[in-house]
Amino acid sequence: MPKELQSKQVPPYESKAGEDYMNPDQLMHFRKLLEGMKIELGQDIDRAVHTMQDEATVFADPNDRASQESDMTLELRNRDRERKLIRKIDEIIGKIDSGDYGYCESCGIEIGLKRLEARPTATLCIDCKTLDEMREKQIAK
Repeated sequence: MPKELQSKQVPPYESKAGEDYMNPDQLMHFRKLLEGMKIELGQDIDRAVHTMQDEATVFADPNDRASQESDMTLELRNRDRERKLIRKIDEIIGKIDSGDYGYCESCGIEIGLKRLEARPTATLCIDCKTLDEMREKQIAK
């Protein structure tokens, strides 16, 4: 997740001593963070589509044509990733609404504010994510 999306919109949450985990202030902070990311991603997608339409040129040289097609394929792949991230952000905002945000989907413990600041779309605590990645490596071999 691009860091610049987070830092432009909302400053990091400053936790106060003794406050409850995922209190209304924290939930509002993460909602603002996620909604800002969603808006920025949508703008990036729109900007990229317009740029691709403007740059669509038919080149006579096969190498130029191949290079342009390669660039467009890469750009489309990136836009597809961004659309998937927007869907995930929508799901996470739904978790905020339902009161499930900030808790690991696997074991149910708190994900933690620092991890959520780094990756607001995280659904697993660091321990479960590490185990998940280890399993993926073992299956890939």
